[in-house]
Amino acid sequence: MKRNNNLSVNNKVAMALLSLAFSWITLSSFAQQDKKYIRDGNKNYDNKKYSDAEKDYNKALNKNKDSYKGMFNLGDTYYKQNKYSEAADQYQEVTHRPVSKDTLAKAYHNLGNALLKQRKYEESLEAYKNSLKNNPNDEDTRYNLAYTQQMLKQQQQQKNDKDDKKKDDKKKDDKDKKDDKKKDDKDKKDKDKKEDKKDDKDKKDKDKKDEQGKKDDKKDEKKPQQNQISKEDAQRLLDALQSDEKNIQDKMKKAKVKGAKGKVEKDW
Repeated sequence: MKRNNNLSVNNKVAMALLSLAFSWITLSSFAQQDKKYIRDGNKNYDNKKYSDAEKDYNKALNKNKDSYKGMFNLGDTYYKQNKYSEAADQYQEVTHRPVSKDTLAKAYHNLGNALLKQRKYEESLEAYKNSLKNNPNDEDTRYNLAYTQQMLKQQQQQKNDKDDKKKDDKKKDDKDKKDDKKKDDKDKKDKDKKEDKKDDKDKKDKDKKDEQGKKDDKKDEKKPQQNQISKEDAQRLLDALQSDEKNIQDKMKKAKVKGAKGKVEKDW
């Protein structure tokens, strides 16, 4: 049997920390019908033809669905293609098979890597812990465990900060709403006061005007009517007018008589 090789994975945050344990399959460990697909898959994997290797390992599993090494290697091809969820499923399947502690440690190690890529830090921690239970001397797994603990701490801190920000934003929003309500209430009160003052002023002006009108009416009642004359004065005035009219008519009659001429005869 060939010895299993650890494959290092480049990571922007921690380069070469997430190592993949690749299980090589020997000719003697499989029935004659799977070995060709396993061998082809290994070649394609080494040549970084991960999609082709994926097809080969799937063909091998179609021939032998209980092949834990086919599952393991298929998980590696998924991992290389950034299919971390599918990779995790394959590694998880391997942990349910009756395999050696070494293989189990590597399956849990790679499972932790796939979960870490998905930022499932708590699940990743459990996978690394299970890996160390089966191989306590694996320094890569121990390092990844510490790294994941740090990432989980940061994630929790970010969540706490986010929750605190939400609370602060809510407090600020509630305060703003409360301040706006106070302002609206104050504006309404000021407006009501202005309207009340205006109404009072209008009422006072109306009352003052009404009072002045009453005073003027009283003055008019006391003030003698200039155009109003007594009955006796009216009669005397009428008699005088009639006497004047008679005198005028008499004068006019006299003027007419005095002014009359004889008929003018023609002189031709």
